[in-house]
Amino acid sequence: MPISPNQGSTGGGFAATLTGTGLAGATVVRFGSKPATITASSPTSVSVVAPSGAGVVDTTVTTPGGTSNPVPFYYVLPPVILDVSPASGPLAGGSTVTVTGRNLTTATSVLFGGTAVTPTVLSDSELTAVSPAHAAGEVALAVTAQGGTATASGTFGFVAAPNVTGFSPTTGLPAGGTLVDITGTALATTTQVTFGSVPATFAVLSDTRVAAVAPSQSPGTVTITLTTTGGSGAAPGGFLYLL
Repeated sequence: MPISPNQGSTGGGFAATLTGTGLAGATVVRFGSKPATITASSPTSVSVVAPSGAGVVDTTVTTPGGTSNPVPFYYVLPPVILDVSPASGPLAGGSTVTVTGRNLTTATSVLFGGTAVTPTVLSDSELTAVSPAHAAGEVALAVTAQGGTATASGTFGFVAAPNVTGFSPTTGLPAGGTLVDITGTALATTTQVTFGSVPATFAVLSDTRVAAVAPSQSPGTVTITLTTTGGSGAAPGGFLYLL
C-alpha cells in the first residue's frame, strides 16, 4: 500500500494519498500515533491532510475490516536560507545564483518573485539556480522543498546593464596610481573595473559613481570598462597613459 508523497514537512498540513485494496469505509488514517484528516476515500485510495510529525513514522489505514500494514512516511525539516550570492542579476536573466542554507536536499523550485525555476541541488546546504528574465526591481527569493518553503531575508534585484557616461581625469602615468572618478548609472553592483584588460582597484561610491585606481600600463590609450551584476559597459573615449 504505497503513499504519495512519502515525505513532507514536519509542520504537516499537506495532502497525501494512500492507494491499495480493501480501503472502503476508511475511518482512521494514522501517521505514527497521530490521526490525519480524511478528505476522500474509495475502495482503492484514501486522501488525507497529514498531521505534524518528525522522523520516520508508520502510516496505517483502519477500516471496518481492520488495520492495514504500516507504510513508512518521512518527515522532512523545512528549508533554511542563510545566503544568496550574487544578490542581483541582469534583466535578461541567465545569472547563476548560489543559495546556501540547511535542509535543501529535497528542493524542487526556486522562486524569483512569481517566477519559479528548477534548481540544481549540490548538497543539503547548497543549491544553484539560473535567474529568469525579469523587469527591473527587487523581488523575494524563496526555496520550496518537501519540508516547506523558505524565503530569503533580503531581496534579489534585477538590474540594468551599467551606462558609463564619463571619467576624470582622462590621463595618468604608466606607473599607475591615478585616482579616476567614473560616472554613469546603474553602477551600484560593480564587480570589476578594467583599464584595457588590466583589473583596477575600485570602490563603489553610489549608483552613479565609482572610484578606481589606474593600474600600471604601457603608454597609450585604453578603454575603461565596468562590469556589474547587470552586465558590462565601456566608458566613452579612452584613458591615456602619458609617455
